[in-house]
Amino acid sequence: MIHSLKVILGLIVLPVSISVTGCSSTKPEEAQAAKAPTASNPPVGAPSSSTDSSSLEAAQRGQSTATPASSPLKDVYFDFDSYDLSPDARVTLKTNGDWLKANPAAQVQIEGHCDERGTTEYNLALGSKRAQSVKDYLVTLGAAADRLSTISYGEELPVCTEHNEACWQKNRRARFVIQSARPTS
Repeated sequence: MIHSLKVILGLIVLPVSISVTGCSSTKPEEAQAAKAPTASNPPVGAPSSSTDSSSLEAAQRGQSTATPASSPLKDVYFDFDSYDLSPDARVTLKTNGDWLKANPAAQVQIEGHCDERGTTEYNLALGSKRAQSVKDYLVTLGAAADRLSTISYGEELPVCTEHNEACWQKNRRARFVIQSARPTS
């Protein structure tokens, strides 16, 4: 009798607890929309605005994770399995550094990205090193370190999803996000 009561109680409690905790609110259409567009299928229109949203925020909205052409801060690119700054990257960073000097109130987050080759853990670490090497170089150019933050997305937010060198090169990058001013309290 007690065993039967426990079974009946369990059958009542289980559906109630499932309905209270609920299920994932992500619909299949939303998950599909969050995939980054490929270089051969670019998004229609420009992303929301300059670079005021992170790659993660753009992906969550179903937008491209690429930096808009109108952005004052340009991406820098890296060789395979490297966080060393190329001469081209240094030229781009000099221009970005000049913009930072001209906009002393701007706070910027530097995102480190990788291509899909390598483990998730390795690419997160490599992305972190890429973002840090960019920050360090900008500091040597006179940017205040406290205005720059870094984050790594590893291979998780590609701008191109094809499986070839031309695409992988686009994903090995440091991207700049101009952050909104945060209230002080």
